[in-house]
Amino acid sequence: MQTARRTRRTRRRLRGVCGAVAVTAALAVIAGTAVPAAAGTASPDPWVYSWGQNASGELGNGSTVAQQTPGPVLGLAREDVKSLEAGGNTTTGPFAVALLKNGTVKSWGDNTYGQLGNGSTTSRAFPAAVAGLDGVRSIAVGCHHALALKNGRVWAWGYNEFGQLGDGTNSAKNTGVARPVAVQGLDKVKAIAAGCYSSLALRQDGTVWAWGRNSNGQLGNGTTTDRNTPQQVPELEGVTAIAAGVLHASVLTSDHKVKAWGSNSNGELGNDSTTSSSSPVDVQHLEGVARLYGGPHDTFAVLEDGSVKGWGWNASGQLGDSTKINRTSAVAIAGLTGVRELAPGRDHTLVLRDDQSVVTYGANANGQLGNGSTASAERADQPATALPAHSGVTRLATGRNAAFSFAY
Repeated sequence: MQTARRTRRTRRRLRGVCGAVAVTAALAVIAGTAVPAAAGTASPDPWVYSWGQNASGELGNGSTVAQQTPGPVLGLAREDVKSLEAGGNTTTGPFAVALLKNGTVKSWGDNTYGQLGNGSTTSRAFPAAVAGLDGVRSIAVGCHHALALKNGRVWAWGYNEFGQLGDGTNSAKNTGVARPVAVQGLDKVKAIAAGCYSSLALRQDGTVWAWGRNSNGQLGNGTTTDRNTPQQVPELEGVTAIAAGVLHASVLTSDHKVKAWGSNSNGELGNDSTTSSSSPVDVQHLEGVARLYGGPHDTFAVLEDGSVKGWGWNASGQLGDSTKINRTSAVAIAGLTGVRELAPGRDHTLVLRDDQSVVTYGANANGQLGNGSTASAERADQPATALPAHSGVTRLATGRNAAFSFAY
């Protein structure tokens, strides 16, 4: 009997300690500081990190103050997040969307066009639920709209002036759709991606479908006519992955090659020219691609041997090739080894290495490199360090065409 009483007292004491730790952690997140983990753990704290611009609460930390070093997103634990995507166009409309492992979706930041998907147009600086979504498999985010993949079908919400929601309608300029609507006529989808004002879907049969704005041929159908329902990209088969920039798109094929289409004024198509194309063209000097990462005006490929190549806009050194010269074909990025994941932002780039460190390079006027300064780091072989080794993070995200970043 005495042993049983002692056991009950011990359990009560442990519950009190755990409760105090939980309260301390919650208060620290609200204050915008991280709580150190217990000794012996690999990560300093359990939260999703964010940093950079924050005028609309896009960092999700309860404030609208820019941040030059990684800090926690309010109450959003890494272990709960399956994927995270961020939107925005330069300084307008920045927001973020997180898919949780339980299939629900949360959002935060600017909501001018209903891009938070909660039925309102009120911005918020902390994560909260997107209305009526569960069982979601993946998400994608454009400049002011978002997509969700559920049971092979696509749902969309936010800005819709160019038909990028794919439901057969167009919204008046400066308005949007504040709750998810079904994309028409598209099933058996296995992957989605979003350009600034356009959307992409990869079906299980390896075909690619696109809709929304097409001013630069970014729908890949040989025209420059906008579409408010999905249209198949002709002559594309055996596609295994898709990626989207602001005004261009690219795909990875089953033979590990890359095709691209859309705007090419900065060399985004990688075909040794600056001529835009409304139909897919081959990216030159590139074979053996394992992974593809689409940036706003650039693209990166991780090759099967672990090396990295990039092409496109490079005015801030965001390609990391030790120049500020736009690249019209794929060039090797020196110093990038052990790359687990890569995330290109508007004019900066994040790299997650095998040791769980996060390094960054490119422009830094908004603190988007996360190293506590606003000094640029224009070379991949001399990057800034946002998070040290053993940070605990396994994924990255940046604003679609904006200067803020996430690690989770």
